[in-house]
Amino acid sequence: MFRKDYMRGYGFSKFTPNELPKGGFDELLKLFLELLNYTSGDADEALAWLNELDKQYNITNDDYGMGDFIDELKQKGYLDEDKQNGNFNITAKTEQSIRQSALEEIFGKLKRSGKGNHRSPQSGQGDEKNAERREFEFGDSLDQIDMTQSIHNAQVNHGIGDFMMTERDLEVEEMDYKTLTSTVLMIDISHSMILYGEDRITPAKKVAMALAELIRTKYPKDTLDIVVFGNDAWPITLQDLPYLQVGPYHTNTYAGLELAADMLRRRKTHNKQIFMITDGKPTCLKEGTKYYKNSIGLDRKVVNKTLNMAAQCKRLKIPITTFMIAKDPYLQQFVRKFTETNGGKAFYSSLNGLGEYIFEDYIRNRRRTVR
Repeated sequence: MFRKDYMRGYGFSKFTPNELPKGGFDELLKLFLELLNYTSGDADEALAWLNELDKQYNITNDDYGMGDFIDELKQKGYLDEDKQNGNFNITAKTEQSIRQSALEEIFGKLKRSGKGNHRSPQSGQGDEKNAERREFEFGDSLDQIDMTQSIHNAQVNHGIGDFMMTERDLEVEEMDYKTLTSTVLMIDISHSMILYGEDRITPAKKVAMALAELIRTKYPKDTLDIVVFGNDAWPITLQDLPYLQVGPYHTNTYAGLELAADMLRRRKTHNKQIFMITDGKPTCLKEGTKYYKNSIGLDRKVVNKTLNMAAQCKRLKIPITTFMIAKDPYLQQFVRKFTETNGGKAFYSSLNGLGEYIFEDYIRNRRRTVR
């Protein structure tokens, strides 16, 4: 870091990062909420980790200890204590705080990186101005006219001695039209999401919570449904997200897509989409009461049925955006075929960039332009 010395220019000193909190409720709360993401909402485990961090990094002090922090969590409604066994449980207030924290983290990165500011290929009357300009056309709204630029055009075209303005001098600002959008977010909870020493489920959960909070606060008329899929697929609620865990499952992508498409069919909105977060190939189908499973290579039977569901979604005008958090070439080959069949999109995303990619794509997809 540097400081400015007005007599001698700039003086430089060593920058010491201060990433860990140094006591106080607000700082400790941020760390506690982050730990809850990794413990799947287990408050006792998160507090145990916090104690270990305190031992190693001295994040509390003599004036404000861990006991004070726990008491304040209870007083402010973040924790409930089970009187029978003494265990702690997080409250609805804590669940919302986790979602809000995830939103601030991901949306903050999005704004810093400049993602999400995309112009549409066409434009017209709508809700939000964009950077495009064009000549006035019959039917354009008067409030779209850029009067400053139109006067400038008139002066250039006709001179300033005898001012006149014609229809051809008028210039209008294009507008983007923001549509209502129904989204289903599919999250893979198969066992591979925690294999090979990499925790993939926690970033996926965090993205889901942040996206839900974004829609709830900024786009309240939009809808977001969340589907998890392993051997089977089932919907979960917003309140379930902090507690979501990976199971000893294979990957039944077909069941997830089938459920997501069925949920979207019931929505009355015009724009519908599926976001799918996965780290692997489909390996499972349910046939009656039995499961057909094969984790070796790309099983033709499983793959073909999954591709058929992708084609069905295309017929229903439901694009699928796949966020593949794995780099294996043969998996990418499957995703390319899947995307081609559906007419959707695919991102081969790192865990660090997953949130920004999904936010950028969501905000872009909910905009369309009309003449």
